[in-house]
Amino acid sequence: MRTQVAIIGAGPSGLLLSQLLNKSGISTIVIERQTKDYVLKRIRAGVLEAGTVELLRRAGVGTRMDKEGQPHEGFFLSAQNRQFRVPFTQHCGKRVMVYGQTEVTKDLYEAQHIMGTTIIELAQDVALHDVTSAKPFVTYQHEGHAQRIDCDFIVGCDGFHGVSRQTIPSNQRKEFERVYPFGWLGILSQTPPASHELIYANHSRGFALASMRNSNLSRYYIQVPLDDKVENWSDAAFWDELKLRLPDEVSAKLIIGTSIEKSIAPLRSFVCETMRWGNLFLCGDAAHIVPPTGAKGLNLAVSDVHYLSEAMKQHYGQKSDALLDAYSKTALARVWKAIRFSWWLTTLLHRFPQQTEFEQRIQESEIDYIATSQAAQSTVAENYTGLPF
Repeated sequence: MRTQVAIIGAGPSGLLLSQLLNKSGISTIVIERQTKDYVLKRIRAGVLEAGTVELLRRAGVGTRMDKEGQPHEGFFLSAQNRQFRVPFTQHCGKRVMVYGQTEVTKDLYEAQHIMGTTIIELAQDVALHDVTSAKPFVTYQHEGHAQRIDCDFIVGCDGFHGVSRQTIPSNQRKEFERVYPFGWLGILSQTPPASHELIYANHSRGFALASMRNSNLSRYYIQVPLDDKVENWSDAAFWDELKLRLPDEVSAKLIIGTSIEKSIAPLRSFVCETMRWGNLFLCGDAAHIVPPTGAKGLNLAVSDVHYLSEAMKQHYGQKSDALLDAYSKTALARVWKAIRFSWWLTTLLHRFPQQTEFEQRIQESEIDYIATSQAAQSTVAENYTGLPF
């Protein structure tokens, strides 16, 4: 097989890149080691930055998002049993959209099907070859047969554990990592949300988040030790702990129910420099991971896709490689800003092992400062709704 761009991974970043490139007349083949049904069962966050929303619309996959998504013009921060609202639109003129990543992926799969894009499922033993040459290619096993795709470029959208980043020699990439000493225990419940907007809570017992998917589907999280197990938490124990960490005014109105999904997610910050090796480019989790506190994971992948799609359109349309040559530097500049914001918000809201009362008071004092400072709220709003692409 022959294509212009071979994309490894059929998550939202791989599908969105394929969508944008095909709309511009650039051919792609997407290679995925799992099935479509498996990909669509992944539970992921769903806060979309303003820039992400606009790019999805330009890609032709914004119709259902605009109909079913929930625009949010602020969120709540709480500490010491008090909460306040950070109004996004007042401070930076932007808002976010609550729309599940699974729903984004569904929309992209449907759009790619209509477009007739080749998406290969259950590809095993994927390997990338000659990526520093002008004729890279991908090999894999499919239904017991060896397959090969020749292409101009390979894009790794295959996540943290994928093959793409590992193809870059270790002496040609520098990796930065911070593993946090706790995780998020999350549940999904068919109950009305605790609030019409997200609540991020700092508490001496640990962090909590009240979120939602829609008007009758809620997503809640509490901070737990990194070695904790899901089976240690009954639904009743989870709800009791969540109520302790949220402000009393919220807990008193909280509607509880049986969980339909329960899991623990570890937290880490990770960046790979470089995001390009020859004609191999990395996008999304293949190149960087953020803790979910700042809602940046999917949004960072989308900004990578924006930069790379524009660069490839320039390459094929204008015969210029200026944007391709600048891709890694351009993407990483925005990545590090999002890494910083996510690290800051994680540090502000969580209780760390051996944290002293002094350190707890420092967190509470900083949250109180945000509550009373328009300048501080503007900074939070600008970063949370998304820095420009």
